[in-house]
Formats: sequence, C-alpha cells, structure tokens
Amino acid sequence: MRVTTRRPGRVDSPATAGAAPVRTHDLSVVLGAATILRGIDLAIPAGQTVALLGANGSGKSTLVKSLVGVLPIAKGRAELFGADITSRQVQWSRVGYVPQRVTAAGGVPATALEVVSSGLVHGRRLRLGAGARDRALAALEQVGLADRAHDGVRVFSGGQQQRVLIARALVREPELLILDEPLAGIDRRSKEALAATLTDLRARGTTMLIVLHELGELGELVQRAVVLRHGRMVHDGAPLRAARGHDAAGHDHVHAHEDQPDPGTRSPDLKVEW
Repeated sequence: MRVTTRRPGRVDSPATAGAAPVRTHDLSVVLGAATILRGIDLAIPAGQTVALLGANGSGKSTLVKSLVGVLPIAKGRAELFGADITSRQVQWSRVGYVPQRVTAAGGVPATALEVVSSGLVHGRRLRLGAGARDRALAALEQVGLADRAHDGVRVFSGGQQQRVLIARALVREPELLILDEPLAGIDRRSKEALAATLTDLRARGTTMLIVLHELGELGELVQRAVVLRHGRMVHDGAPLRAARGHDAAGHDHVHAHEDQPDPGTRSPDLKVEW
C-alpha cells in the first residue's frame, strides 16, 4: 500500500486531485513577431523524470517559463496539477522552479541559509514561519551543503551556487521540480552531486522536468526525453543518445539542423542531433 503524506494545510480541490503534474494542449507562445512554440501537447504523470532536450533556440526555456507563468501563452492551455496556470487554483507551493543561469548571490550579501530560507516567502506569506531554519538546513543537506549554511554565497563556486538555488526550490518540499539547464557552467564534482540529489528526489516520488543540452551525468536518472526543434516536438519517448560529436564537452549546440526531418513530424525511431 502506498501512503502519500502532505504538509498540514494542503488540500487538493476536486479539480486537481489525482491530476497530472504537467499537461499542455496545443500550447503556442509568441514573443514579439516570432512564434517560439507551436502546438505543444505534453503530459507528465506523477513521479516521472523527463528531460527536455534541443539545440539553442529550440524553445526549451520558453516552454518551462510558460509553464510557471513567466511568459504568456498565445494559444492553447497549460495546467499544473489539473489547474489552468492562469487561474487562482494553481497551488504554487507544490511547484519548485530553478531558472537558467541565475546566481545565488544576486548582488546582496547573504548566507546559503538565508537564500534557501527565502524560498519559504511566497504569495501572501511575507514572514518566515516556525521551523523555517530547520527546513532550510534540511534542504541544504539534500544538496550536500549543510556544512556551508552560514557561508556567504558570494564565495561559492558556480556549481555550489546552483545547488543553493536548487535547495531554495526544495525547501517547500515541491511535488513538481522544474530545472532549466541545471548542468550548465558547473564543474564535474557539482554535476555528480546534483545527479545524486535528483536521484534521491526521484526515489521519493518527485516529478521532475529538466531542461538539458545532453543527458550527461543525468543519463541514468532520466526516464523519458522530449526533444524540441524549431518550437515543435520532434520526439517524445525513450531517451536518445546524441549523435557522435554532439555529446562532446565543447559542443555548442547552436548550429542549424537542415538535415533533420520536417519539424511537424515525430517518430519514435528518430535519430536526434542536438
């Protein structure tokens, strides 16, 4: 028998109970005069770890930003736990989001503990509640930085700062974790530490959507790959190996893809180069 626990005060509405953590239908995003995403249909069931792959400019970050309400949806619909993201029914406390290439320091002197604790300030909650310090320390423990809790994040490496930001997302104990390029610009040791953290979260049943250029250290963790090209989904299924040379450390992923099939098609046997 599987027992699910929730923090006190969290009550699912009939509309969200048992719903998929992520679902989009015919989602399109337009920025200025450019259509960035076209007709994205995606459903992520609870507990699944999904990699969102594609070359630079394919629409990966745009998709996750639209899911968390940072960018507007021009057409279609996006839901989190069964609630339209434009409605007040969305329970944002169930969602953790780590944006791309944002430093933990933010120009303000702060310790790792202070940065992580700030993740508990959201919505109408402007003050930290009882137990906030313990929860922040537990989140730092999850990313292997509890011993650096009182150090200023300005002295942390890029990889350590990324782990602090992930801890800030984890402090709310989210059921859905969305990470945009968590491996970008960090050293191998930090990548391995991040992989260990995410593996533990997967074992706990956390649903994860992770934007990546290549699977790398997360290859054993990912259960499903969604590949975007020119704003359309060209693959949704088992993770694919990058073509020779595309998984090299120095590959920049910014070239054109003229040799690929029409972007409006999908195939489970597609050999994707990203």
